[in-house]
Amino acid sequence: MYKKALTSLTILFFMMGFITCLNDILVPYLKSIFSLTYAQAALIQFCFFAAYGLTSIPFSKLIEKMGYQKGMVIGFALAALGCLLFYPAVLLHTYALFLAALFVLASGIVLLQVAANPCVAIIGPKETASSRLTMAQAFNSLGTFVAPFFGAYFILSGLTNSVYAEGVVYPYFLIAGVLIIIALVLSKINLSGMETTEADESGWLEVLKEKGLLLGVIGIFAYVGAEVAIGSFLVNYVMEISHVAETQAAPLVALYWGGAMIGRFIGIFTLKMFAPAKVLMTHALLAVVLILVSMQTTGTLAIATMALVGLCNSIMFPTIFTLGIKGLKDGQEKKGSGLLATAILGGAIVPLLTGLLADSLGLHHAFILPVICYVYIAWLGLRNFTKA
Repeated sequence: MYKKALTSLTILFFMMGFITCLNDILVPYLKSIFSLTYAQAALIQFCFFAAYGLTSIPFSKLIEKMGYQKGMVIGFALAALGCLLFYPAVLLHTYALFLAALFVLASGIVLLQVAANPCVAIIGPKETASSRLTMAQAFNSLGTFVAPFFGAYFILSGLTNSVYAEGVVYPYFLIAGVLIIIALVLSKINLSGMETTEADESGWLEVLKEKGLLLGVIGIFAYVGAEVAIGSFLVNYVMEISHVAETQAAPLVALYWGGAMIGRFIGIFTLKMFAPAKVLMTHALLAVVLILVSMQTTGTLAIATMALVGLCNSIMFPTIFTLGIKGLKDGQEKKGSGLLATAILGGAIVPLLTGLLADSLGLHHAFILPVICYVYIAWLGLRNFTKA
């Protein structure tokens, strides 16, 4: 049962990463189609990640009642519905409808996140939870690595001849079909052994009073915000520096997400060898240095250092997540997971603020906001390491 459950969860994480990373292709695509500013284009990520802030806690309550497996099946179905809603958005050529479709799609991803993350943490020994979640996140990163190539070929390749954003219809219909198939298969697998039976009568605010969880919530907010902000504007950043078209710049985004993928596979072992908090601090400090170097340079060096930040991101989510729920009582993991998933709202707020800074100060200077996020994460790692 353990291997079957872990295999199912890794496939789930792959699809979550793939779908989420396609937003990085949608940003330059819809920015061009609708002639948007950076701030307006950032609404794509805002609507997608705002779903985390609005639905994570309600979905956590839903999962407490129906269990992880049913929650994941419904999550896949809801995400498929969001993909199908791209069709009317194209027919009516309305940016607001694209944003609405993304919100529905993201709501399905939220439900999957809230159900899947604690599953990975609890299906094995607590001592190896960070390593196990890092492995699942590695497959998430594999999805993010593949997505830019998929998006560049199927979406951006027709940008010059596209007027109504019709390039997104068939790719998202294909994704919807895959999601529906996975939902049907998942509904037939017996995963009852990974459901928790502990009763939890704690209130949400009571759970949040756990200082480790509260700091973890802020950490997830900062990490996701920084990662998404860089990923969202990386295509435009490369275009601005190298003066190339979207189709040439998009594959370079794969280097950013590919770094995260490689780092997560390496992290499966490094997190067993070294204190997770120390690894977190080191990665965050390196991210700060790389971004600052990129901001002060141009050409290949600026692009390479910014892309390498993906490698630094690799172990952050699973490490912050497991540090956040580490001190929770049995049965509180679902509420803790819901609160941590709510913090993914950072992916809505930080990119939007970065877009506003880019419109006023320029894209180079706007990346100071992710730097601030990584400084906090470095402090969080230091605090947990010295406390251990």
